[in-house]
Amino acid sequence: MKTNILYLFLLFIFPFVSFSQETSDSLDISKTKVYKFDIKRDIGPPIWRQTKDAFSEAKEWNADIFLIHMNTYGGMVVHADSIRTAILNSEIPVYVYIDNNAASAGALISIACDGIYMRTGANIGAATVVNQTGEAMPDKYQSYMRSTMRATAESHGKDTLIQNGDTIIKWKRDPLIAEAMVDPRTYIENVIDTGKVLTFTPNEAIKNGYCEGIANSVEEVLKQLHIKEYIIKKYEPSGIEKVVDFMLNPMLQGLFIMLIVGGIYFELQSPGIGFPLLAAIIGAFLYFSPLYLEGLAANWEIILFIIGVALLGVEIFVIPGFGVAGISGIVFIISGLSLSLIDNVNFNFEPRHIKALLGAILMVTFSMLASIIISINLSKRLFAGSGFLGRLALQTEGKIEEGFIGVDMSPKRLVGQKGFCGTDLRPSGKVIINDEIYDAKSEDGFINKGTEVLVLRYETGQVYVMKSDNE
Repeated sequence: MKTNILYLFLLFIFPFVSFSQETSDSLDISKTKVYKFDIKRDIGPPIWRQTKDAFSEAKEWNADIFLIHMNTYGGMVVHADSIRTAILNSEIPVYVYIDNNAASAGALISIACDGIYMRTGANIGAATVVNQTGEAMPDKYQSYMRSTMRATAESHGKDTLIQNGDTIIKWKRDPLIAEAMVDPRTYIENVIDTGKVLTFTPNEAIKNGYCEGIANSVEEVLKQLHIKEYIIKKYEPSGIEKVVDFMLNPMLQGLFIMLIVGGIYFELQSPGIGFPLLAAIIGAFLYFSPLYLEGLAANWEIILFIIGVALLGVEIFVIPGFGVAGISGIVFIISGLSLSLIDNVNFNFEPRHIKALLGAILMVTFSMLASIIISINLSKRLFAGSGFLGRLALQTEGKIEEGFIGVDMSPKRLVGQKGFCGTDLRPSGKVIINDEIYDAKSEDGFINKGTEVLVLRYETGQVYVMKSDNE
């Protein structure tokens, strides 16, 4: 429900985007329906989201075959595993055509398919789990990947043969080979030695049961599947997918942060609630919505940002000075914006996460500082001089020496007079003098209600008092 609302809002903002999808010109039911889905980027939230849409559309279209056209160096294991599960649970037969690379997470997805076809010069394998710098992750990650690769290979079944009284198990796809694509310690005679991670060429993959054939086009793949007449329907990302990808551009994300901070800054410079606050809210929505749809921004990270804004507001409008609430607010705002930029569902303090977090914090901090500098500059230019906006602002300076005053100075006559506290002074409150109520501030700290006080002076629209000598 929340996702649908975000989609509708983005549709409203970007009405110029076309949301039409490709449909087949032919309705000949005698032809084989082939649904084609491209995986030609890193495996991550966008691909997983598109995979779900593609399988749903293929099912509605009553596709006979689901064909994945793949060229990827890998990506995030958690999303590759989700795609693998979707393939294994698919009622429609799934085939993959490896156009060039099926490395790492791409290998896992390929092994899950019912059939694998490869272009000449393509490869499949190298599924060791690595961090962002290419270094192998600790063994607990490799162990999970080894098990997942074996289980995926085993899912395609086995044949049990009896030869000379011995039971021989022949796997369609040998699970040990799948494990060797992850673990360099695995040894398989005539296939891979220890100390190396397994990657197959097309001919090697065919020899070892990890490829059904070599093809140099989708048409050749279908020919090898003995499909002569067919209709191909290709998955096309919806308009909203294109908008989300566009909005995830780091430069745009920086501009959204500047819009948030700039809107808050200008709102603080003007009385009441107006357009700057609306601009800040729109900036926050445009910043968080694509990250939320992408699976990066979690609910708690957005809430963290909102709490930060609230604390900053309390510090500015409720608590005088600048203290714990203000500092905490700024920290919460930066944390919410920064954590939303990284995939930290299972956040921990390993080097790969720290590096990503520091990069996000640097980007957010730089954008905020740039926004403050530009906002200050812009406010001076907009409201200075003889321009249109300049004429909206008062340019004349009223000087005290010329008789101009900003507040009523008549209470100055109260200096030396006595009254009593209408409320507790903590140290600010109300005093009653000559049956009139005045804003007051105590010079003696806390003074109880009803205590007699002496007026010492009048400044900044309030009287300053102390306890009367009679007390």
